[in-house]
Amino acid sequence: MLHAPPTRDPALSAEINAFVQTFATVKSSVATVILGKDDVIFKCLVVLLARGHVLLKDVPGTGKTMLARAIAASIAVDFRRIQFTPDLLPMDITGTNVFDLRQKQFVFQPGPVFCNLLLADELNRATPKTQSALLESMAEGQVTVEGITHRLPPPFLVMATMNPLDHDGTYVLPQAQLDRFTAQLTMGFPAADAEMQMLDVHLGARPPVEDVRPVVDRETFLSWQNLATRVFISQEVKRYLVRLANHIRGDSVALAPPSPRAILMLARVAQVHAMTQGRDYVTPEDVRALAPDVLAHRMIISGDEAGHSYVSRILEKVPQA
Repeated sequence: MLHAPPTRDPALSAEINAFVQTFATVKSSVATVILGKDDVIFKCLVVLLARGHVLLKDVPGTGKTMLARAIAASIAVDFRRIQFTPDLLPMDITGTNVFDLRQKQFVFQPGPVFCNLLLADELNRATPKTQSALLESMAEGQVTVEGITHRLPPPFLVMATMNPLDHDGTYVLPQAQLDRFTAQLTMGFPAADAEMQMLDVHLGARPPVEDVRPVVDRETFLSWQNLATRVFISQEVKRYLVRLANHIRGDSVALAPPSPRAILMLARVAQVHAMTQGRDYVTPEDVRALAPDVLAHRMIISGDEAGHSYVSRILEKVPQA
């Protein structure tokens, strides 16, 4: 096993085995609400466990909001939702100082960003100034209001939905904002059988998400995030990550290649992916599994080729060893 650690830790292996079983239960819990989208559910959970943020880009009505609600209900975290509109202000997200007549002083009133899992619904319908209110919180887990920094409760994770840019009332997300999202995923339309099943499930009097019960609590989820950092990455896999990045950066087709932060996020996602496969070490296949989802939205590609297909093509060119 070329990529395995030189000495094995039996306690770590036992923790990962226990994780795999419970992780499968979490996936199944979310899948009772989001039908026929097991791959998207899996990738969302992997990114969130890697301390990352998810951007869901698709047409309205494909289940993006319901996916976030189902995940929050399954892992028992404090969940908030912000509907982004053109008149939304930054203080509506971060909070503001209000004057307390009883104390006769200004007191900070936290905004909805003070939660564990934030759903930023239709993010690109808000103005760029309001969108930027999320930058500090996503990158550093804190907000600064009138010069005072307030820490956000861990874990702080963002799932944002985004309408296609050709829809009315949308704004372009700047590259700095896109780079804060670990991965961009697409729900897509369900298969015919899954859509038939969706009609059976969702036509009842009670929304199915209300019947979802927590599988794990906040402390367990935090322990999973910490467990992922202990997954071993060999020098060979690190060289593969750097080789992949440099290959893209040296390609004239990639007008905006991935940053070092993008490669670091890809490494963290690969650690979690390895853990879901029951391993305590990363292989190049773990990197390849989510590389298009992690890298494509950060890049500008010349010509007609989409970023996702471009990254998939480059993965076939870069040697793994």
